[in-house]
Amino acid sequence: MATKTVKKSAAKKAPAKKTAKVAAPKYGYFDDAAKEYVLTTPATPIKWCNYVGTLNFGGIVDTTGGTLVCKGDPALNRITKYIAQMPCSDFKASTIYIRIKDGKNYKIFSPFYVPTLVKLDKWECHVGLSYMRWIAEVYGLRVQVTIFVPTGSNTLLQDIQVTNIAGGSKEVDIIPVYEFSHFEAEKQLTNADWVPQTMTLKGHWEKDGHVVLEQYAYMKRDYAVNYVTADCKVGSFDGDRRVFLGQNEMGSWANPLSLQNKELANSECDRGDNIAALMIHAGKIAAKKTFRTCTQLGQEQSLKVAAKAIKKYRDLKNVDKAFEELAKFWENYLSTIQVKTPDASFNTMVNVHNPRQCHTTKNWSRYLSLYQLGYGTSRGIGYRDSTQDLMGVMSHMPEEALVLTKNLISVQRPEGNAMHQYAPLALAEDTGNEANAGDSREKAGVLDANGNPAYADWYGDDHLWIVLTVATYLKETGKMDLLNEEIPFYVAGKKHAERPTGTVLEHLKRALKFTREHLGQHNLPLLGFADWNDCMNLPLGAESTFNTALYAKALLEMMGIEEALGDKEAVEMYKGWYEDVKKAFNDSAWDGKWWTRWFDKDGNGYGVSSAKYGKIYCNGQSWPVIAGIAFGDRAVQGMDSLNKLLNTKYGVKSSTPGYRGFEPAVGGISTYPPGAKENGGIFLHTNPWVMIAETILGRGDNAFQYYNQINPASKNGILDVFESEPYCYPQNILGDEHKQFGMGRNAWLSGTSTWTYQAATQFILGIRASFNGLVVDPCIPSAWAGFEATRKFRGATYQITVKNPDHVCKGVAKMVVDGQEIDSNVAPIFTKGIHKVEVTLG
Repeated sequence: MATKTVKKSAAKKAPAKKTAKVAAPKYGYFDDAAKEYVLTTPATPIKWCNYVGTLNFGGIVDTTGGTLVCKGDPALNRITKYIAQMPCSDFKASTIYIRIKDGKNYKIFSPFYVPTLVKLDKWECHVGLSYMRWIAEVYGLRVQVTIFVPTGSNTLLQDIQVTNIAGGSKEVDIIPVYEFSHFEAEKQLTNADWVPQTMTLKGHWEKDGHVVLEQYAYMKRDYAVNYVTADCKVGSFDGDRRVFLGQNEMGSWANPLSLQNKELANSECDRGDNIAALMIHAGKIAAKKTFRTCTQLGQEQSLKVAAKAIKKYRDLKNVDKAFEELAKFWENYLSTIQVKTPDASFNTMVNVHNPRQCHTTKNWSRYLSLYQLGYGTSRGIGYRDSTQDLMGVMSHMPEEALVLTKNLISVQRPEGNAMHQYAPLALAEDTGNEANAGDSREKAGVLDANGNPAYADWYGDDHLWIVLTVATYLKETGKMDLLNEEIPFYVAGKKHAERPTGTVLEHLKRALKFTREHLGQHNLPLLGFADWNDCMNLPLGAESTFNTALYAKALLEMMGIEEALGDKEAVEMYKGWYEDVKKAFNDSAWDGKWWTRWFDKDGNGYGVSSAKYGKIYCNGQSWPVIAGIAFGDRAVQGMDSLNKLLNTKYGVKSSTPGYRGFEPAVGGISTYPPGAKENGGIFLHTNPWVMIAETILGRGDNAFQYYNQINPASKNGILDVFESEPYCYPQNILGDEHKQFGMGRNAWLSGTSTWTYQAATQFILGIRASFNGLVVDPCIPSAWAGFEATRKFRGATYQITVKNPDHVCKGVAKMVVDGQEIDSNVAPIFTKGIHKVEVTLG
């Protein structure tokens, strides 16, 4: 095949100018200009990854080229067979081999390094905004691979460019490979009889030399097929893994024996392990010339339906255009909030990586990561998870967020509480059984001494979060008509049309009413099966001060909604409910130096000074401040106790001391060793709540210290300790009771993302939407002389300058909007144009 000489588009070039590297770049560095993290070695401490596409079509790409792709539901419509527990050095569902003619034999390497493990002269992996790009050099070749999903498509593209950077011509072949999974991901791992019998791959040659490899499980043949093809003519292909690896799989992914043959075997696969391997002959590439090709992996109803996309992305101009459109999407998305503060790591996270992670958690909830593996149907989209995630994206994509908001509302029970999670495909297909009660099902058969259920089948916090989410949407958009929209309640076994309905406002009212009607002996809201802390499971009758504070916060938000609607009677009713729970909390929950976390059905306290384990809990101190039910000296004392007993250099622990063995009475929290996860670990989700509480108390220096302690970008120089990706928040860091103190795990899909973004933008910088306008109420480090920010809000752009001449933490002395001083710290609502807001603290 003749060499293709291509002119590289601007979208494909690595940026010519790099920003300064952050800390010691043992593994990589932040390139803020390109909005990338650039890895310089494939040997990361643990697997690192990125997300491409969305839950509609997309998945995970790890830094060594492994790809996990699904469409709609990673449990029920998985495409590639990525096994997360495999070692980093092993093949994981996809790779690209580059083959160079060397006399009668071939030299073979992968630009991903894995799985060939051939030492490369240069290797970079650019972790970008919904794309991955590798640059590798060896044997006189420079290979650049960019992987992404075009916006709104069902196609994963691999843009491959091979450049001869040495003298003389080189005969090169490119062999991209994918391995397919059964669409029911769990069955792929558990049923080695039925699954292989159903798996089929067929090759379809076209007259011009192109080939399309079609793959499906037999039962899906007529309505959902996967396909792999390329823009180039293909010399040959393999669809059977055994044939490709060679000698009945005595060949390996590191050295497939078939690659020593001139051509692949054109093997199809009527059963067994389906792969898609293409032999693309780049031909002889002359010195300084580049060969470019692009592969496609997609899923459609049929190849006939896929033909349009196949044709589109065989034109490399359309590939470039798609990448440019993806870049424009992110440029527009991120432009909603941009800041310039004295802290570089803060800017890196707030301007790029944190809002990007918020977008990812909105799309994937806790469904699919290298830790939540997306097998079976038990997890799905979490109610409490997604309601919180949505709050971090409402300013950037309110209407898209509203779709998920309505889905969540639709799995609220008529009683007012909510199902714990739902499966998106089952919801879309209207199966009548799209939701479940989460881990509470494990205790469903446990009975008390009287033969009654010993545990609740509902979570005490789930239904309350939706009040905060809806309030966030209303403040951001002003579209109060949402409250009149009818949405069904969830009734298991009934289709949507058969279920009772209520307005969105009615759903919110029932959520609050459910909690008010489910109080314990101290008149505090019941725990249910669990509150936010899944791992504390006490029998029926237990009370939760977290649920108490969340309920109080939801009441405050509901008062704001009702006030905006002009319903004074409702405002007064909810104010009365708020005062009732505030009094009950203050009458019963103060332990002397901090707030109690739970009471069991017999009135015994957890999170009290007399306890042997779990004397004090982080959420027990922060949330009462956030909700306003802790005030005055007790609010300050609780937060000071938190700082003294729970704070560490790597973040605030969830509790202390950790349980030293399994205690059935308290449940899951004691299944972890001390210092891990909820048992005294640094559960990062709780940390931004501490930041927010400190800003409410006006202590900006404390708030920013807590922010910096968990900022992953600030850990780029200690990655041998932290180990997790420095460009996104993990779920947890091991606490100081653990030997591996400081080690992070469970990156990407964490509520830490949404809440740290809210803490940074809405409370430290103090820029947040309200029903009446854009609030600017910073609580910053006293050392800052000020900061600048741009915020888009309801069609207008607010250019905000904050000055801090007296170096205070909090307190707006003056606000000037478009040259006119106003008597508040709330900038008016504008519907268009650019408006200058100048704020002076003092």
